[in-house]
Amino acid sequence: MEISIFIYIGALFLGAYLIKVITQQLKIPEVTGYVLLGVLLGQSFLKVYSPLILENLDHLTSVALAIIAFIIGIELRWDVIKKLGKSIFFIVIFESFGTFLVVFGAMSLFFPGNLALSLLLAAVSSATAPAATVAVIKQYKAKGPLSSTILAVVGIDDAMALIIYAFVSSFVKGYIGGESIRVLSMILTTAASIGSALLLGGVLGFLYLLLLKKVRNNDWIELLLGAFLLIALGLSEQFHLSELLAVMCFGAVVSNGSPVLRKKSGQIVEFFSPLFMPLFFILGGARLDVTTLSTIGLMGLVYFLSRSIGKVGGATLGACIGGAQKKVRRYVGFALLPQVGVALALALAVAQDFQIPRFGELGNQLATSVINILLFTTIITEIVGPVLTGFALKKSGERN
Repeated sequence: MEISIFIYIGALFLGAYLIKVITQQLKIPEVTGYVLLGVLLGQSFLKVYSPLILENLDHLTSVALAIIAFIIGIELRWDVIKKLGKSIFFIVIFESFGTFLVVFGAMSLFFPGNLALSLLLAAVSSATAPAATVAVIKQYKAKGPLSSTILAVVGIDDAMALIIYAFVSSFVKGYIGGESIRVLSMILTTAASIGSALLLGGVLGFLYLLLLKKVRNNDWIELLLGAFLLIALGLSEQFHLSELLAVMCFGAVVSNGSPVLRKKSGQIVEFFSPLFMPLFFILGGARLDVTTLSTIGLMGLVYFLSRSIGKVGGATLGACIGGAQKKVRRYVGFALLPQVGVALALALAVAQDFQIPRFGELGNQLATSVINILLFTTIITEIVGPVLTGFALKKSGERN
């Protein structure tokens, strides 16, 4: 007898409740518990959530991602960013490009002769997934310069990762395909993709503000917020744009356009996020396959260590050059290790770009290697990353 999909969803909520109880007793971030539960229930061990079931639950993950992106967006207040100063942009530049350079250098040193693979791994390594970091900040209700900096950095970081990947993938295509590399075309394509996502979010944000200009009733706001978040997701999916960038921009426009709507919309999202965010991490963990640990070996270890060095070192250097506060300089890098979400999306992009007949077996090997290494390191970063984020927030005095 086929089991109803609603039973699977109900079981996820029950599991999330149990994890919340356990992590509270152990005093560890809830996100770590959710990911571990997902790994246990997924294809690695119990196989309760098969690939087919996970595919049927993809829409829940998308809604959770929209909520996460909106939470980041409403925190991107111009007055706060202005107060924090140029340090945010220095941190983003140095942690993104620093990680790219460190990973590329390490992979080239330990595995010479794999230029294409080294470049692709370096490109996807620059991405930082905001979901785990946002969840930890929410769990501990952390507030202060470090929390604000982290939220701004993980938001802008997505755009930087997309830019880096667009250039690198175009170069690698030309390199392994024996074609000429068109720099202008790369720039225009990347700018069009990012610009379109931001434009979509901006237009939706202005429409939202316009329609709710004189409305103060939470029920009305709730309906329109749900409508606009889902429309942003749908249009992004329809036109192959970054959902994260579009929804984040939507939230930023709302936040800067109306303090009242920022507060009310934020409260509504806060109310619904405990329903969706645990599902995001449990389902993400269920997709991970720990059997890849035995096949990745040294390459996965080199990638993980070099990426960690690039993220922590680059963020610290950027914070120092940007004149950030002492606690931001000291701890911001520890919150940038998680990579599930954006990095896995880029890994899927690698598969779409290179697992095609034109690139033959070499393209297939590149895509398979990138995906396996990311799956391997994601298991580690999604368990260790939230713990380090919680540690950084505690040491900085921004959480209990």
